[in-house]
Amino acid sequence: MATIAEKILTGKAGEIVEREVDYVMVNDVTGVPAFEVFEELGRAMKQEKVVVVQDHYVPNKDVASAEQAKALRNYARRYGITNYYEIGKGGVCHQVMIEDGFAAPGRLIIGADSHTCSYGALGAFSTGVGSTEAAAAMATGRLWFKVPVTQKFIVDGELNRYVMGKDIILHIIGDIGVSGSLYKSQEFYGTVITNLGLSDRITISNMAIEAGAKAGIIPPDDKVFEFLNGRVRGTYKPVYADKDSDYEEVFEYDASTIVPTVAKPFTPDNTVPASELDVTIDQAYLGSCTNGRIEDLRVAAAILKGKKVNSDVRMIVTPASERIFKQAIEEGLIMIFLEADAFVCGATCGACLGGYLGVLASGERCVSTTNRNFVGRMGHKDSEVYLANPAVVAASAITGRITDPAEL
Repeated sequence: MATIAEKILTGKAGEIVEREVDYVMVNDVTGVPAFEVFEELGRAMKQEKVVVVQDHYVPNKDVASAEQAKALRNYARRYGITNYYEIGKGGVCHQVMIEDGFAAPGRLIIGADSHTCSYGALGAFSTGVGSTEAAAAMATGRLWFKVPVTQKFIVDGELNRYVMGKDIILHIIGDIGVSGSLYKSQEFYGTVITNLGLSDRITISNMAIEAGAKAGIIPPDDKVFEFLNGRVRGTYKPVYADKDSDYEEVFEYDASTIVPTVAKPFTPDNTVPASELDVTIDQAYLGSCTNGRIEDLRVAAAILKGKKVNSDVRMIVTPASERIFKQAIEEGLIMIFLEADAFVCGATCGACLGGYLGVLASGERCVSTTNRNFVGRMGHKDSEVYLANPAVVAASAITGRITDPAEL
């Protein structure tokens, strides 16, 4: 009996298969090398399958990033790629893929970015690949895969206050480790997962890669179908695992044991309850493909309303897409952030990867809603990144130290 990954890839775990992909996504970091390899192949392009998003170094921070963006722009024009997202017209690539209807249940999607696994929140098998593999898919519309074994994660019960999808996935990664799902597919079940909104589900699937997973898949339900209504491109067919699927391992968690959780430097599995930390911070960052959606902004704004960011802290807010930015303006969230003395700007990946708009100096600490806290991830090799949910980030921005929001 087959898992979701086995059904979408139409093969048994361990088999090598070659399959047609629905979409291949590249961004301004990975796109140019992909196009360079594609041109060496001397093939016609499957333009309808290619999605190009400018998001990592936008607006361009220096001449090098400007040249990179220009090269990508020129490739998109040369090959007539209609699914091209310029600055101001899209946002962070993974949010764009979900918002603009590319991701859907049962689809097989690859992206030249490791967090492509985000689309598993909608029931797709989506995974990150290298620029060379992306180029091959641009030319042939196909790619080979090794069908992964699947782990089943069940989270049942009621979530505590201020506990979000971020805490669930950090709790799991803290339990199994950063190699706990190496080249495996994760499937998520249980009453908690069913009750979660799409935003929190995306956060969970997004960070599957931080445990080494090839994919992190949540079975699609009415919340997904409703979200895709009038949005999805083309048709799709939901895929579900058989009841007696052969899972490699099954992990069960009681939601009541999950609290607002922080991953300390320098790995996402170095987790601890936020309430147990007393760490001063220099920066609080709210945004990214992990936690830059409207639901995340609402949670943070509710905590910050009528309060001020600590005088020793700088807070940066970047919505994950232009659409979310507009919605946050309409809902009055941006004014709350501005009145709290936070810095707000349009959608960009810049701070998450230490590119710009939030680079840390030596010895500085940041509490961040992003997905990685490796050495030098957001700047200087002697800086530190603590991963947390939007509520923890907002509370910490107010107090000047990592704080469980229940304290406020």
